[in-house]
This record gives sequence, C-alpha cells and structure tokens, in this order.
Amino acid sequence: MGILQVQNIELSFGDRTLFSNVSLTLGEHARAALAGGNGEGKSTLMKIIAGIMPCDGGLVTKTRGMRISYLPQSDIVFKEGSVYEEIEKGFSHFSENINRQREIEDLLVSSHTDALLNELNELQEQLLSSNYYDREQVIYSIAKGLGFTQADMGRPCSEFSGGYQMRIALAKVLCENPDLMMLDEPTNYLDIEARLWLESFLKTYKGSLFLVCHDKGFLDDTVNEVYELFNSHLTRYSGNYTFYENQRRLEIEQLEAAYRKQQAEIEKTEQFIERFRYKATKSKQVQSRIKALDKLEPVVVPSHLKTLSFSFPEPPHSPNDMVIIEHMTKRYGSQVVFKDFDMMVNKGQRLAVTGHNGIGKSTLLRIIAGKDPDFTGVARLGVGVKVGYYAQDTADSLDMDGTVFSQVSAYGTEASIRNALGAFLFSGDDIFKKASVLSGGERSRLALLKILLQPASLLILDEPTNHLDINSKDMLLKALKEFRGTIIFVSHDAYFIRAIADRILYLSDSEPEFFNGDYDYFQWKLDERLGIEAEGKAAPAALKAPKAQASRDEEFKASFGFEQKTPVMDRAEANRLRNRRNRLKNELQTLMQKVDELDLKISEVNALMNLHENYSDVNRISELASKKQNLEDQKNELELQWIEKSEEYESEFGSD
Repeated sequence: MGILQVQNIELSFGDRTLFSNVSLTLGEHARAALAGGNGEGKSTLMKIIAGIMPCDGGLVTKTRGMRISYLPQSDIVFKEGSVYEEIEKGFSHFSENINRQREIEDLLVSSHTDALLNELNELQEQLLSSNYYDREQVIYSIAKGLGFTQADMGRPCSEFSGGYQMRIALAKVLCENPDLMMLDEPTNYLDIEARLWLESFLKTYKGSLFLVCHDKGFLDDTVNEVYELFNSHLTRYSGNYTFYENQRRLEIEQLEAAYRKQQAEIEKTEQFIERFRYKATKSKQVQSRIKALDKLEPVVVPSHLKTLSFSFPEPPHSPNDMVIIEHMTKRYGSQVVFKDFDMMVNKGQRLAVTGHNGIGKSTLLRIIAGKDPDFTGVARLGVGVKVGYYAQDTADSLDMDGTVFSQVSAYGTEASIRNALGAFLFSGDDIFKKASVLSGGERSRLALLKILLQPASLLILDEPTNHLDINSKDMLLKALKEFRGTIIFVSHDAYFIRAIADRILYLSDSEPEFFNGDYDYFQWKLDERLGIEAEGKAAPAALKAPKAQASRDEEFKASFGFEQKTPVMDRAEANRLRNRRNRLKNELQTLMQKVDELDLKISEVNALMNLHENYSDVNRISELASKKQNLEDQKNELELQWIEKSEEYESEFGSD
C-alpha cells in the first residue's frame, strides 16, 4: 500500500498549455476517476504519473516501494509467447525476491550467519503471504473472467485480435496486483460479462484505482471521487460520477448565467467604444474600457459537459409486427450460430441484444437488416418498415474524398447539420476535413450520424456508443428515448441498456434467452450464473416484467413469495407487527443518518488533503489518509448493518 502525490505539474506543447499547476493525492484504497473532454490531456497525465512521459515541471512522489501499473487505452500488441506466458509476466516483480533468495542460499553454504537466515526467512514469508505460489490458479481465474477459454491459454498471443490483445494486457495488470492501478478505458474491448466480472474484481481489489472510462454505469459502481481536467487545471469532486455530474451541472448553470451577463456587459462596452471612439472628451473613458475588454477572462463551459441536443426525424408509418423470425438457422461452415430460432419484435419495442463477443449478436442484426441472406427459415420485416442500420463497419461506406459536412449536408439545413455535427464531436474547422484524414473513431461517429439523420421506423444499431464520450452518449440516449419508432441494438454498456431497453435478448453458448423488462433483474441473474457475489446486492425486490414474462421468471417470483397472500391476523398480532415495523424503520433511519454524518466528515478530510500545505507535507498527508481510511471503515460497517437490517425488514414486510 502507499500514497501517491502529484505536485504542480506543468506541461506545454508550443503555445498551448496542457497542464498548469496540476496537483492531486491518491491515498490508500483510493477509488478515483479522471474526467475531461477530448484533448484535455487525461491519457497524458496518466503517462506522466506512470513515469512513461516527462513533464516541464512539477513532481510525482510516492511511498517507498509503491508499485504502479498502467494500462493504456490501445495499441498494445504481443507478438511472441502464449496467452498464459504473457499474463504470467504480471508476477515478474517477484523475480528480485527469488533471485535474492538464491544468492542467500549460495552464501549460506560457506557462511551461516543470523542476518542471512533472518533475511531469507523474511523473503520467504513475503512470497508465502502473496499469491505467487497460487499464480496458476490466479492467472486462469482472471483470464476466464475476461473471456478466455482454457484452450486459449496455450495459443500464441499473435493469433488474437486487437481487442483480445488489450484483454491480455489487462489480465497481466490485474495479476500484477499493484499498490496503484491506472486503467485508461479498460472497458473499451469488453463484452457485458467481462465488464461485470471486472467490476466485481475491482470491488475486492485492495490497492488504489485511478480510471479513465466512458462507461458511466461502470464508474458509478467503481469510484467515489472524480478529478476533472479542464482548461489546463485539475479540480477534485467527492462522490461517484453521477454525483460529480450533478454537482458540476449546478456550477455550469452559474457559469452560463455569468456568461450571459458577461456578454451583455461586452455588448454595452463595445457600443460605448464605438459611439465615443472619435470624441476627444471621451478618449480617456474609451481607452479605459478597451483595456477592460482586453483583460476580461472569457467564461468557458467544459466541452465534455456542454448540453448537446439531437432529435430524430419523425419515423414513417409502420405495422405492429416489425420483425418476424421463425425457425431460423444460421451456420458458418460447421459452426451453428442459431438453430430453429424464433423472435418477434413489435412496434415501439426497444430490444437490447447482449452476450459475450463472437456469440452472434452482429450476425443477428445483419440478418434482420437484410444484409445476410445466408440462412434457412424465415427472417423478414413487416410491410413498409423502413430501416436505419448502423454496423461497426458502416464507416467503410463513407466517401473518403468528401468532407465531414458534405457527407450529411443533404439531411437538413446548414444550421441543423452543424448542430448535429457538434453533438457528435465535430466542430469548428473539423467539419471541412476529408473523411480520408479522420481517425477510425471519427469515421464511425460520422457514419452513425449519417444513419440517424435519415427517417426510419426501425433503428438497428450495433454498438452505437463505442466511439462517443459520456456527454455524447447522454445526448444519444435522450434522443433514443424520445424516438417514436422501434429499436434493436447491441451494446455492452449497462447504463445505456438500463436506460433504453424494455426487453433483453441474451445470447450465450446455451439457448438464446429473452428477458422482458427490468435490466436489474437480468443483471442479477447474470451475476448469479457467472458466480459473481455482489456485496449487498440481493435479489430485486420487485420485478418490472410484463405478463408475457417466461415461466422461469414466474417461478422466480413465486420462490420469493410474490404470489402469497397475507393471512388474516388478530389485533394483538397486528399491533406487534406494526410496532416491530416502526422500530426497524427507525433503526434504518438512524443508521443512514450516521452514514451521512460520516460522509460529511470524509468530505472535510478530503478538503484538508487538497490544501497545498497538507499535500506537500508527507507526515500530515499520511495522517489525513489514515483518518480518512478509518472513517471509511466505519462507514462501510454501518452500511453493512443497514443492508442486513434492510433485508430483515424486507423479509418480513416487503419493500415500501
């Protein structure tokens, strides 16, 4: 364990200042996210902290012996060795210990001293208390959680795609079990099962965590503080990502009010200057106001938190039966992807298709969109259904010689198109770039926008949020919620699925399975199947499934007593139950008040840790970090008591 301090980091590229006086402290068991718009320098700051990249000024200090591991967001390629051999390198930090043991054993042949024996014993104890001797089990467990099979472990790394290469790199970092783990977009290449597993793993990880991630749900379940990079400065916010967003939104409202006031003042000042510029009697006042304008600091709203808006064209008329699939079988050679598969999608439904990578999600969407006719059985659209289909390779259909603006200019007025491009992260001169010079992510965003601007009654979207930041995801999510057509989409983003889907199709190695409604129930069942024990996560108290829910879900509800009727009881028994109910309610309320009080104390300690005179004093910051850990331990204990008491209450009285 250890404490990391970043003090007064400075970095410039030419005349652009990327970081100015950037400081932060990550104490023991920190759970922090790094937020900010594209180009603000999040990945660069991580590389500086990891010691990969130099800075112009400032200092990064850490506790003696503190180990830091860093996972970049892309561009890792392993060419040699098997998957197992590469992941096993996560244990290489033990080599110094093992080499020293061998040296001591050689020395003991000729010189039997107490000092050498004590050192050898200490080194052996360190290995025994670690997971070094269990490394094979650890490697297989982590690899399985990230989607590798036992057969994969002996395969050369070079046989795997870029996404799976990143999974190998992530597995190696997890095996390193460092004091501080820095992960840059760790969920980018993970399917929903691997994301759930990683989330569970990180909850039990004892070291500190520093994350860059565009998955809001993952952040909310993983972090309890957020550092925002904006305008070359770093600001800390207590709480998970949603709490940070809400707090920041209030600040932005104040910023926007200040901006409107500032613009009014500028307009009045410019009018005064223009009116009296050539009057000698007013020259002093004119010059004074010109200087005041020059000194005026513009009010700027962070790009990653600006309010973005986008709306779909009105969908054309469509029938009630939008998609009809009957006895459909799909094969790739000898591999059967779907066998005798049936599915019906009705008008207005929002169907999420999920499951691990390579299971057939994209194949199903291609078949529905009419792009893959190589199957048996029936797969057809209702009469008059107009499809908008976005695939992960749709970007290849762009006109590489056309500009960003010209690709979509036919689908609205110049003003509306510029607004839509801005919502998809194209602004300023970017809209005049040719598609040929765009990055892969930029082309994917442009291709998605081109699909969404065209009227459709059925949207078929394969990973539509892959190249969007959190703000753009929220914009798209809001637009999809308001869309009056039908949606079938593939996504591994739990937050996105939860917000949109009213039905979930889960594809796995066994039979395809439909879950009608309530994503929380689906996730709970998936956790159960994957063997994930989510601390404090009981079965959903109420299942928001319609009457059409399959019989297995009815059995699940019955097993929790949803269908039982309350027997008639006498007055004394009713009074006893009422008194017990009130007592339990009061105990729950008291526990929550104590948790709130500890939250306030933790916030006060965090504020002290952010003061320069404290984070520059190693002894003082250690004292504060220890105090914070003690308060958090108390809070965790109270929360466990609250969960137990809450379960006791719900087992007797149900949920209110």
